[in-house]
Amino acid sequence: MSQIPVPQGRYHPAVRWGNIVCTAGMTSRKNGKLLFSGKVTAEKPTEEYRQAVEQAAANALTAARSVLTGAEEIGQILSLTVYINAEQDFTTHAKIGDLASDYLVRELGAAGIGARAALGVATLPGNAPVEIQLVAGIREEPQN
Repeated sequence: MSQIPVPQGRYHPAVRWGNIVCTAGMTSRKNGKLLFSGKVTAEKPTEEYRQAVEQAAANALTAARSVLTGAEEIGQILSLTVYINAEQDFTTHAKIGDLASDYLVRELGAAGIGARAALGVATLPGNAPVEIQLVAGIREEPQN
């Protein structure tokens, strides 16, 4: 399992209520250091942002898994929100969101697909290109 992301402020990486877990927004930090920064631009191919998106998604999934106990596992992604530090004329938000969805499907199979929003924002913490937040349902017993 990856290292649980270190909060950059006064919050928990993930909070559980019953069988629902919500994560904080996660950027592409590894060991507390932001690996990627800058605006997402229309001039660059979407693929240029894959590593940043996948690191942010991995951090969110790791945070979600950190509140599991025993044989529990993430049973379903209920909601995925992808915040994009987009320049003003960037319009392909869904393609950046697809990078996060693709990662979650690789990790969780069909359970990695839930409802999703991909939003362009003016800035993100540390000038990160993306921030990802998850809401997931917990399965108490693993599927075979």
